[in-house]
Amino acid sequence: MRHARKRWAAVLALLLATTPTTSTASTPTDVHTSATVADVVGYLNGISSRNTLSGQQDGPSSAPWTWQNKVHDITGEYPGLWGGDFAFEQNDINARATVVAQAKSVWATGSLPALMWHSCPPTVATTCHWDWGDGAIRSTLSDSQWNDLVTDGSGLNRRWKQRLDEAVPFLQDLKNNGIPVLWRPIHEMNEGWSWWGGRPGANGSRKLYQLTHDYLTDVKGLDNLVWVWNVKDIAGGASHLSDYWPGSSYVDVATLDAWSNQQPTTEYYNAMVTVSAGKPIALAEVGTVPTPQTLAAQPKWTYFSVWINWLTDPAWNNDDAVKRTYYDPRTLNRGEVHLPGTPTTRTGQITGIDGKCLDVTASNTTNGTPIQLYDCNAGTAQHWTIGPDNTLRALGKCLDVTNAGTTNGTPIQLYDCNNTNAQKWTTTSNHLINTGSGRCLDAVGKASTNGTRLQIWDCTGNPNQTWTLP
Repeated sequence: MRHARKRWAAVLALLLATTPTTSTASTPTDVHTSATVADVVGYLNGISSRNTLSGQQDGPSSAPWTWQNKVHDITGEYPGLWGGDFAFEQNDINARATVVAQAKSVWATGSLPALMWHSCPPTVATTCHWDWGDGAIRSTLSDSQWNDLVTDGSGLNRRWKQRLDEAVPFLQDLKNNGIPVLWRPIHEMNEGWSWWGGRPGANGSRKLYQLTHDYLTDVKGLDNLVWVWNVKDIAGGASHLSDYWPGSSYVDVATLDAWSNQQPTTEYYNAMVTVSAGKPIALAEVGTVPTPQTLAAQPKWTYFSVWINWLTDPAWNNDDAVKRTYYDPRTLNRGEVHLPGTPTTRTGQITGIDGKCLDVTASNTTNGTPIQLYDCNAGTAQHWTIGPDNTLRALGKCLDVTNAGTTNGTPIQLYDCNNTNAQKWTTTSNHLINTGSGRCLDAVGKASTNGTRLQIWDCTGNPNQTWTLP
């Protein structure tokens, strides 16, 4: 975590906040229903070594959809994981219900919600500042204060539990709605920038994490929390991580914040695989979007989450790099997250006549780009997602009938997803039928040469209208 800039990121996000009071979503259809912690952990274990969820930390608390919408502006996709923060200033506290409402929204539309808390120390009242002296987020407890904090029943220990009580109604709200949430308290505990961090050993930062876990789970009964243990890639190597490990019974997901080298290093990746002892691992905070090459070389990362406006900071990211990762076949975005009992999507190539693939011409993402047949090559221009909303998506956009036409010969194009019938397709006997026109996806002239255009046409049953879906 780059702390001075990180705080500025929140300020900047507040200045850029949009005015709507609800988030926008890629589809109004509810995707996820109720689920359990075991469902989420099992899902993450299931995608480990195969896929990685895209993710975005959002803010400010008063508009916690600002940066997921920016992801959509860049890529045409929404992230598979959204992150919010209960935070520490009065305006953040006033907006906690808004943060929870956004967690419900992203859950309903097919993303996993994640929450963290930059909590004020128990030596001060509910609100505090980032680094304005004693009692700030960036401050230090004395050894005596720390020992009091982690001793059950002592003064600061009781005050810490009272602080946790402030979050309980919001976490309980999610539980009441059947929503499991990735919960990351006491984050970056191996670095001493915060009042809770930088204390190794049995009585150190991991002890605070353990008692927080026990209080919220055993005393408050919050069985919808997916417990996320978190460390940072600090200088000096990864050999110290075991000094902060609280034990497998306290961890559902083990996570790293990768800031020091922009991309997570092989050393820290291997150390996280070792210390996690079989638990799924993830990148809870990154400044730079992991490249497809990094995710292929370090395949056990189950998700990453870009920190707020680092997404558009040219020193850390550019739009083309963000698109490359979001469009990579390994990456799963909103609508591609499938917990038990939820509608499924399929991803992969769509093949037609003579084994040729449905292809976005030149991998161009401009609205109106023609769709063609081309030799199958496993590229992102041929990586289609068939979702529960009956759309076919590639490169963050939808397979679309031009101008919502309904007549024979109307060409097929790539276009922003808009939930209209021009972008809805049903499958019958290996035919793709457009809902708006009732006509079939058709290769022009019954041809199969590279570059053959696609159109809609009366359904005939001919090979140029026969498609094999993933």
